[in-house]
Formats: sequence, C-alpha cells, structure tokens
Amino acid sequence: MSEMIATGELIERLLRGEFICRTTFEDGWRALKSPATLDKVESYLNQINRTVAQAAEGEVFFAGYVNLGDNERKVISQQFREICHSLIPLVEWLVLVQEASGQDAPLSQGAPVRLTELQTRIEDTPAFREQLAKLSQYRLFGSSASTVDGQIKLVFKRLVELGYLIKPNPEKQIFIATGKLDYLYEVIRFIDETESLSLEAQAETASQRELI
Repeated sequence: MSEMIATGELIERLLRGEFICRTTFEDGWRALKSPATLDKVESYLNQINRTVAQAAEGEVFFAGYVNLGDNERKVISQQFREICHSLIPLVEWLVLVQEASGQDAPLSQGAPVRLTELQTRIEDTPAFREQLAKLSQYRLFGSSASTVDGQIKLVFKRLVELGYLIKPNPEKQIFIATGKLDYLYEVIRFIDETESLSLEAQAETASQRELI
C-alpha cells in the first residue's frame, strides 16, 4: 500500500466516524503516530473544517471539528445524545463482564473477551443471568430471547456493529475490545464532572425510561 493510498484510507475512515486504534486498524494507527502522516491527514481535514482528535492519551484517533457553527453543533449534539442514550446499557454490560470475569479493572482496548467462558459463568450464577436478561432488553440491544445463549450472542453482535468490539476470527468466539471503549470512558468522566452526578445515580434514575 502506497503512502498516498494509506493516507486516503485514513481520511475516509475518519470521515466515516470510525475510531482508529491499534486494535481496529493497526497500520492506520501506526501511520497516525507518525507526525509526518498526521500532518498530511490534518492538512486535508482542515480544508473541510475537520481535525484529527485524540482520546486515551493519544492511543485513539477520530475526526472532530475545527470551528463550531450551527450545523456542526447540531451534529455534535446528536452524536452526544446517541452516546448518552446508549450509556446505561453499555455501562451495565461492562460491569457484568468485569464481575463475571473476575477482573479488577474495566475492559479496555486490546483486551480479549472469550464469549464461551463468559457465558458459562453467567449461566452458573443467577445474579449474572438476571443482569444479562435486563440489559439485553434495552433498546440498544433489543433482545427478546429468553435464553442466556440468545441474549449474549445478540448483545455481542450489536457491540461489534457499534464498533466497541471486533471479532478477528469468525471461527472463534473471541472478541477484542476497541479504543472506542476508552473514548466512552472519557465521555463518562466528562458527564460526571459536568453534571456533578455519579453515573450510578444517573443509571438508577434513567433505567426505567430506557427499557422497552
């Protein structure tokens, strides 16, 4: 792949709203780590009022706006509303994965999730089964399945579609977390800081509203 094609692909992915990290597109991530390539992409994007934004201390790249007019504010407001709408089900899923896996820290970019092992732990624990049943019914996932197998597979399929997970090998039930999760954590911190309300309290007050 020539440098020109690589730069063009980077620009196209960024403008599609993709989050580029080592997990989702390692070649592109390495290219954006290079100041020369970053400058070229930035120069092009600046012509259309866009810029290369970064999250997770420079480990995740995505497209932002240089100047905010009315149209740009509308787009950002819509994107923020969509994230907030999906926040509660995503956080509940992250908590379930962390608890069922016995991990000390939340899932972050590059971490593997072995679906079969996770499913077994959930099936063996009534509290986990209840958590999965509840979160799978949120509009974000929209599951009507009555079994753990049906619920968890639909949730993971949806998370791949949303860009929070990838499934490198279609033959194996192993998923990898992407940098979009790390971006989500920054959004959560921003909301907590600006709203002066803990995420747990927000989830409690909004949980009924989010259910079908």
